[in-house]
Parts: sequence; structure tokens; C-alpha cells
Amino acid sequence: MSRSHRPQPASRGLTYYLLTLGCPKNQVDSEGMAMLMLQRGFGSTAEPEEADVLIVNTCGFLEAAKEESIATLRHLGKHKRHDQVLIAAGCLAQRNGEEIVRRVPRVDGLLGTRRWMEIVQMVETLRGGRARRGQGRYELIGDPEIPQPDATPRPGVVAGSAYLKISDGCNAPCAFCSIPTFKGKLRSRPFEGIVNEAQSLVASGAQELIIIAQDSTDYGRDRGEPNRLPALMSAICERAPGLRWLRLMYAYPGHVSDELIEVMASQRQIVPYLDMPLQHGHPDTLSRMRRPSSTAWVTKTVGKLRSALPDLALRSTFIVGFPGETEAEFQGLLDFVREVQFDKLGAFTFSAEPGTPAFAMPNQAPAEVKEERRQRLLEAQQPISLARNQAQVGRVLDVLIEGFDNGYSVGRSYRDAPEVDGLALVPGAHRVGAMLPVRINSALEYDLVGEAVSELALS
Repeated sequence: MSRSHRPQPASRGLTYYLLTLGCPKNQVDSEGMAMLMLQRGFGSTAEPEEADVLIVNTCGFLEAAKEESIATLRHLGKHKRHDQVLIAAGCLAQRNGEEIVRRVPRVDGLLGTRRWMEIVQMVETLRGGRARRGQGRYELIGDPEIPQPDATPRPGVVAGSAYLKISDGCNAPCAFCSIPTFKGKLRSRPFEGIVNEAQSLVASGAQELIIIAQDSTDYGRDRGEPNRLPALMSAICERAPGLRWLRLMYAYPGHVSDELIEVMASQRQIVPYLDMPLQHGHPDTLSRMRRPSSTAWVTKTVGKLRSALPDLALRSTFIVGFPGETEAEFQGLLDFVREVQFDKLGAFTFSAEPGTPAFAMPNQAPAEVKEERRQRLLEAQQPISLARNQAQVGRVLDVLIEGFDNGYSVGRSYRDAPEVDGLALVPGAHRVGAMLPVRINSALEYDLVGEAVSELALS
């Protein structure tokens, strides 16, 4: 997944090219860097050959993402002019800066995950020829465990939607995850700062705000206020009354409290959607993963959620081929998925990441076994997804329009998060950013198809 920024005119004639790789958390940091660059007088361009400064906000979560980041940097480095500056920012710069320097000899700067707010300082240092290292490289990395000053430049609104990052880092001990090694422990943003940003985004045209973090439901624990998320979501709804949708992503098993369920059910702006990555459905595998292993807790919590939120769209992600996963354990995952009936499901093969406990675990599964199990999991989910979508036929759902293609406006209902879930297809051209009532008349495994209806037709 990658995203470059829309061109903006440069007041001083200098331009930057910014490419984002990885997850929505990276996208928010990129929006912050973009705002700081624009404030300094740089314009943006979508063409790297036109830029004075090249910035890649890298992803280092998985080996495949690392290689994509390296390949992107190498390509830009190979073709950059002598007067261009190339900066590797974000997760891979924090996690594997030395490897970037070794494999991308033409990179000029490394900017760590919690130092992105110093992008202008780095650019001006590099362009001024004041780099600190003999090869001309300048590094602003820092210890991810040491909190940096809280900088909250307003992220951008794209097609009526914006991400709202409420914390960074993670305290969970998952055996497969490298995030704590380069993001550090949980660091929650100040409550009032988040609410103020939400108000600003809505004033700028956001109809949907998407709450993101490594673990959204752990918000506030590091500040001595565990289970603070329900109060935060309530405050956003109350103080940004023009907001249409508030969506919650990345809820950790065991942190979905009764208070959170109550707030989701009582606040009209909070959409009945929850992304709760469970990673597996067999207790033994979950135990080796160092994840909450009580599937009984999950089914009980899902029951509470669906009782309080009858229209709930529930999303989860799972890892197959974790070290030691037997055929019986994998079958347990399939049985669990069929029992819970998730609306949306992401399936990933295990990636052995250096520095994680799972990297050296015995009984690593062959690549072909992992891929075969991923396909079987997706095949098991497809009829479930289709049935859950078919249940929407005949309903009128609000759809947020994001684009137009082949005679259809393309958007999303409340049941779909951007970039990871399905789409809603509506005949005709409608304004990007508009939210339309749409009567659903057919359903596919992942997408919905419907027709826009007028207010009169709704009565």
C-alpha cells in the first residue's frame, strides 16, 4: 500500500515528493510532515523527477514490507539528481537504518518514527550542506522508548474521510510482532489535543473520522487512565456534532469493555463497526503467540456486541502457519471462523521477523503450507462474507463517495473501512466526498451494489 500527496504550489520554488508505504498510522505521520513542509514554503509534487526533496515514509513491519521500502528507495536513489535530497523516514529507518545505508548508498537522511516532526530541520540541514556524517548522511533516529514532544499537525481530509491517531507504540507482548522494537511502548496523545484535532478535521470537511493506533483500546493506560477510550469517543461525538461517522480500528482482545460497548451503542455518530484483530482461533496457537487465548471470552464479547449493536459489522485478521501450528490447530481456526461469522476477514501468512520471539521458534512451517492454509481460510470465509452482504439487500445505507470508475461512483457504507474492506458501487457520477442514501439491490462476496435514492423516496 502506498500513497503520494496531491501537488500544491510552492511559494519559494522548492518542491517535495512524499510517498507513504504501509499502514494508516504512517499516513497520519506523512500528513503531518506534509503540513510542516507546506508551512515552510515547499510545494508538493506527484512526480519525483520534479522534486527538490524526496521523502519515503517507510514500512518495516514485515520482511516483504521492508523489501518494498528498500526497492523504492533504491529506485529513487538510482535516478535522483545530484541536487536532490533523498530521505528515508518512518519505521524501517528506525528499525533497520544501517541496512538502508548499506543497501541504498545514495540516501541522504534517516528520520525515525518519533522524529517526523523534525522533517524541516533535516531538509534544511541537508540542503545547506551541513550533514553530520562523513558520507553526507544526517540521522535523526532516537530511542523509541523516550517520548518526543507531542506534535499534532492536522492530517488531511481525503474524500470526506480522515484518520485520527490517538496513540503510538504498543505494550502487548505478541511473539510475532516487531512493532515495540521500533515504535516503543504505548504513548497516548493528550485527550484535549485529540478532541481539538477532531473538531478541526470536521470543520475542514471530514464526514468520517477513523480512530487508529497500534492498540486503540489501550488508550490512556500509560497516563494512569485505563479504559479511557469510551470517554474520548463520547467527547469527540459531543464536541464535533457535524461528524457523521466515527469508526474504531484495532481493538485488542480483552480491552473491549462493557463501557466501550455502551458508548458505541448510545452515540449515533459511532458506526456499528469494529476491527478486532484476533490472529488465531485455537487456544494453543494463541498461547504460543503470547496473545489472549480464551476463545470463550471472544464469543461472549461478540455476543454482547451484537446484542447491543444489531447491525454490527465485525472485522478480524488471522495469521496462518505460525510455528508449531498443527493441522488440528488450523482446523480449530476454521471452526472458530465459521462459529463467529465475521463480516470481514483478513488472512496473512506468518512472517518470521528478526528480533521477535517467534523468529527462533521450532517447527517453522514451509511457505507452501502457509499459503495453502491461507487460501483455505479465505475459501471458508467467502460464503460467510457473501451471506452477511446479502443480508443488506433491500436496505438503504448511507454511502460515502470516494471516486468514479466505468460508469459507477465508488464508495463505502458504514460496513467498510477504507483500503481493507469492500466497496459500494452506485451507477452514475456523484460528487466525491458526498454521503448518499443508497438502496442496496445486490451483493457480492466483498462489495455491495445499489442505487442512490432521494429524500422523498425514503419517506
